[in-house]
Formats: sequence, C-alpha cells, structure tokens
Amino acid sequence: MRPARNLIAAFLLPLTLLAGCTTTEDANRALQSRWIGQPVERFFAAYGPPESEYPLSSGKIYTWRGGDKTRYIPPTYSSPEPDRTIVRTETRTDGSGQTVVTQTRVMTRDPFWEPEMITPPQYQQLFCELQINSDTSGAITSIRASNDTDGDGFSLSRCAEVLGVEK
Repeated sequence: MRPARNLIAAFLLPLTLLAGCTTTEDANRALQSRWIGQPVERFFAAYGPPESEYPLSSGKIYTWRGGDKTRYIPPTYSSPEPDRTIVRTETRTDGSGQTVVTQTRVMTRDPFWEPEMITPPQYQQLFCELQINSDTSGAITSIRASNDTDGDGFSLSRCAEVLGVEK
C-alpha cells in the first residue's frame, strides 16, 4: 500500500508545481480585465511605446513588445558512469608448480570513461508581444498576447512576468 502512495505523490507533485505557474491565458485574462476601456496612452506610459501602429477607420492596431531577454541554457551530459568494482587476480607459477606472484587489483572506475554531451548549450530569446486595438477616442477595445515565450522563472508566460500578472 505504501509504494502506491509514493507513486501517487510522485505524480501529483509536478502537477501541483505546474498549477502555480502563470500561463499566456492567465496573462490575457488579467490584461483584458485591467486594460479594456483604458486610454491606450496610459498603457504605453506604463510599459513603453509600441513597436508599430496601423490606422483603421474605427481606430488603430498597435503592436507592443517588451521583456526582451536572452537566457543561457547549459549543455546536458550523460550521467557519470556508475561505480563498479572490478577485481582482477593474476597468479603466476614457476616451472616447478610453485606460486611465484599473486597480484590482486581493484578498479572502481574506468579511467578512460568521459561523459557524453546529450544536448549542446543554447541561447533562448524571451519576450512578450501584444496586439492592442483602440477605438477612435484612443480607448483600448481589445488586448491580447500575440507572441509569448516561456518566462524566465517558473512562469510559462513571459507576458505574465513582464506585466506583473500573478495567479
């Protein structure tokens, strides 16, 4: 019965950790509740200017990008060779049948073994990109993450990190 509990706990722990992570959907919900109806200038004053804007007869579409960061991911290597013990005994005798030398060597590791690289080092670009629509008066009518990478910490959303969205 006890191994079953341990197995269940092993599966539930990662799910519990993931449940605490913010996602792009969390960021979108928070953005919409916080910014729809607000002046677009207020958003840009808080987070910086847009990268581009496209005029429409009913308002404008803005593209905003922020939180740019490069994350280094170190290489991963195969795990170290497991310790093992090799015992070698050599016995030599002379021509008369008498034992001349008995030698025992114990090796705990292969001296020529080296770890193997599984994945090379990587650089990953992190950022948040939003599409913001406004009406002719400049009020935000819709806002959503159009391109969102993983976060720098435990977050699954860089937009959530940059815009201060908490779960």
